[in-house]
Amino acid sequence: MAKPISLVKKRMITEEERQEQTIQRLKQQLAESNEALEKSLVILNELHQSGILEAAESMLKAKAKIAEIALGQISRKEVTNLINNGMAAAGALTNIDPAQTSKLMNGLTSGIQEANASTGGAKKIGLFTLMKSLKDPDVNRALGFGLNFLKGLGRGLQDKDEPNA
Repeated sequence: MAKPISLVKKRMITEEERQEQTIQRLKQQLAESNEALEKSLVILNELHQSGILEAAESMLKAKAKIAEIALGQISRKEVTNLINNGMAAAGALTNIDPAQTSKLMNGLTSGIQEANASTGGAKKIGLFTLMKSLKDPDVNRALGFGLNFLKGLGRGLQDKDEPNA
C-alpha cells in the first residue's frame, strides 16, 4: 500500500517570475487595446501641444492654493447674497402653480406683441380714450389683475407689528 501524502510543497514564485508574468499580461493588454491606446496618445499629444496638459498639471500641483482662493471668493458677502437670493427665488417659484405661471407668461408675451404693434403711431392718449378703454374687457381684466397684485404685494410687505389700514 502507498504512503499517504503528509507534506505538500507549495511552489513559491520568485520575484523575477512575477515580474515576467506582469510584463506578459501587460503585453497582452497592449495588443488587445492597440487602437484605443493610439487614440489616447494622439489626444495626449494634442493636449500637450496646445498647453492644456501643462495647465492641468500646474492646476493639480496647486490644488490647495486654488481651493483656498475659490473658498475665499465663495465666502464673500456678494456671493453669499447671490446664493441666498437665488434660493429664495427658487423657493418662491416652487409656491407658484406652473399653470398660472404659463398663463401669466402667455399674457405677457401677448401684451408685448400688442404693444409693439401699436408703437408705430404717435397718437396721444387723452382722458376720454383712457376712460373708454376701461370698458374693454381685456384692459379691465389686466387692470383688475394689476390692482389685486398690488394689494397682495402690499400685504406681503406689511410688517407683522403694523396694523391693517
